[in-house]
Amino acid sequence: MVDNLAPDSVLSYMVRQAIQEDTMSGRVARVTEVIAGSPNSFDEAIKLAFERANKTLRNITGMKIVDMSVMCEAGEIQEYRIRVEVIFVLE
Repeated sequence: MVDNLAPDSVLSYMVRQAIQEDTMSGRVARVTEVIAGSPNSFDEAIKLAFERANKTLRNITGMKIVDMSVMCEAGEIQEYRIRVEVIFVLE
């Protein structure tokens, strides 16, 4: 589903999903942390984190970006890194 969104809307999509999670009633959710990196952009790192989490976690309802950083070497950005909390409903 994320692949169909414009790159600048991935973050807003995940925020909307997290807000929906907060308004749930009668369900229990769990949060797990994922760290991902990309040589190209923060947006790509977010997509990679989501895609990887989606392989092993069911019922993902949102992600919260906890931290963003870059790894630099020789005066250039080598990697864009993100740390996210993945929110999913327990069965």
